[in-house]
This record gives sequence, C-alpha cells and structure tokens, in this order.
Amino acid sequence: MNILYLTNHLNIGGITSYVLTLGSGLKQRGHNIYVASSGGQLLPQFKDLGIVYLPIPIKTKNEASPKIILSLFKLLNAVKKNNVQIVHSQSRTTQVLGCLLARFSGVKHISTCHGFFKKRFSRKIFPCWGQKVIAISEQVKEHLMNDFGIEEEKIRVSHNGIDVERYATRNTPHLLRQTGQHATRKRKELGLSDGPAIGIIARLSDVKGHIYLIEAMKIVLNTLPNAQLLIVGEGKMKEELINRVNSLGIQKNIFFIPAVADTRDVLGVMDLFVMPSLKEGLGLALMEAMAQGLAVVGSDVGGIKSLIQDGINGLLVKPADSQDIARAILELLQDTRKRDSLGREAQNFIRKNFSQEKMVTQTEEVYLECLNAKY
Repeated sequence: MNILYLTNHLNIGGITSYVLTLGSGLKQRGHNIYVASSGGQLLPQFKDLGIVYLPIPIKTKNEASPKIILSLFKLLNAVKKNNVQIVHSQSRTTQVLGCLLARFSGVKHISTCHGFFKKRFSRKIFPCWGQKVIAISEQVKEHLMNDFGIEEEKIRVSHNGIDVERYATRNTPHLLRQTGQHATRKRKELGLSDGPAIGIIARLSDVKGHIYLIEAMKIVLNTLPNAQLLIVGEGKMKEELINRVNSLGIQKNIFFIPAVADTRDVLGVMDLFVMPSLKEGLGLALMEAMAQGLAVVGSDVGGIKSLIQDGINGLLVKPADSQDIARAILELLQDTRKRDSLGREAQNFIRKNFSQEKMVTQTEEVYLECLNAKY
C-alpha cells in the first residue's frame, strides 16, 4: 500500500510518536510511507527510516484556515503521482484536509482520535471523520459515539503501541548491569540527589494535572524530605507551575526538564512514575514508563483505566486529589517489594497488550477493510 500520514508538526509529542511508530512498522512490512507536515524536531528520524517527507503549511489549529487549502493544492499532485491509496489524519485540521483530499482525489481517508474533542457546531456541519475512525481506547470510542453520534461500526479501537524492547531495561538482570552506571551519571547531570525520584512526562497543560502532583509533593516531603519530583515537558502552564512550587517552598525538590525526544534516559533515573491527568485518551508516556518496568500511579480516568489495574500493575488514584496522590506515592516509596512487583507486572502487561506489532497489524487491517469496501 501507499500510505500518507497527515500531521500538523513533527515535534516531540504523542501524535508524532504514534505516526513514527506506526509508519516505521508498516515500512518494515513493505508499504510505502509518506508524511505531510510542517516539519519539526523529529523529522530526521522519519527520513532515517526511509519515510518520504512532503512539506505543507499545516501548522494551524483553525479548521477554516487558508493553510488547509494551500496544503490541499500542494498535496493533490503528490497523491496522484505516488498513487497514494490511504490518507490517515491525526488532528481536527488534518481531518479537514484529509476529507478534502478524499473528495478531490478519490483516496480513502481514515482518522485517528487521540483524545477528547470539544463539542462544537462545526463538527456537526463538517464531521470529516473519514471512512473509518481509529480510537486509541475504549473510552475514546465511547466519547465518539456519545458526544458526536458516530456509528459504532465506523469505529475501530486500536491502542497505541510501542517498541517494548527499547524500554526493557528494568527487571532484566543483564540489562540492569549495563544501565546502572549510566543512570547514576544521568542523575548527576540533572542535579538529583540520592533521594527517591518521582517523575511525570507530559505537556504542561492543566488537563495533565501537574498542579495536584506538585501539591502532593508538599505532603510527601513531610515524610520523605529527600524525595524529588522531575517534571519533564513544555507548555503554557510552566510559569504558573513554577509559581506554585515557589509558594509551597519546595523548589529545591522540584526539577523542570525540557521535553526529550527519547524518554528512556529520564525514565531510567525515576523510582516511580505518576500520571495525574484529569482527562486522558490513553497515555503514551505512561505506557513507556510501564514498558521500562517502573511502578506507576495514575488517575482513575479515561484510557489510564485501560492501562492500570489497581493493585496489580500500578495504583489508581482519584482525579484532582492531592491527598490521594500523596498516599499512593508514599505507599510505593516506602514499600520497595511492592514497588518492584508492580513494575514487573506493568512491564509484562505492556509487552503482552501494547506492542508495536499489534498496533501495526490492527491498523493495517483497517486500511485493507477500507480499500476492499464499497462506499
């Protein structure tokens, strides 16, 4: 198949990781992969895999932006020239572009819903979902059906997948010996002490719940004064979060780290990973932490419930509840045996259920279904 991915940018983030993982897996199966985007930090990784890049001016959140029309004109010839059969969009603006490409070129259009959309009138007038919609979790599927009235037969659930072997560094004796010294060096680079390290990797947005984790750390530090929190990511809330840290007087224990292209190093210095989101489609960073064998704590919301089985491979906490987050953190930091057990179970769970191969196979089936169907 000749497959074209549409994405606003190729900077660090969940959607870029999704397209990179999916595209590389399909490329290995012999498909021709193209990605149309405004570019970004991870573009070299796509090119290294032999994925063809088509530059378009699509870096916009406005579904009525003239950039969409400009991108359409730039892509119509490329779609015809390369005999593109499938166009796969990843956001609202690229869904509109994908819908237009399908209308004017006859290609099949599929979209992936990575989270929860706001209910807007424009969605009713111009739905632009495509022939099929891939939902990254059962909770996202329910959202599409209940909030937008999409027929169940049009939706396919395919969880994000990751290359689990890249993250299998904990709970594997020979790998632990190789990575132990590297993790120690990385802790020193980040300015960490020998105290336990809690971490979160997420864009700095209110929906990710950083503020509740910071407030939970104030409680944790009353019992474990040498505990540390790593906040990895960038976003519009950074100044607000720093101000909250300063107002609580815990700035010596909180470390803000810019977004990283490869999360393995920062995960390697953590003793515990926390995802306190208020809403979450699934949680790629959470999956990566679990794949690396970290014990995890997550809010009892959205797709996080698809990943964490409370008390078996992690702990679930009430959303927006700093006291409950602090309770779970202290429970695991003070019980090494339980923390290690949950980490092993988390790693096994991701390996069995969320591999790159499984995601690629399921998505490939959706493509073939669309190509063989009569619309």
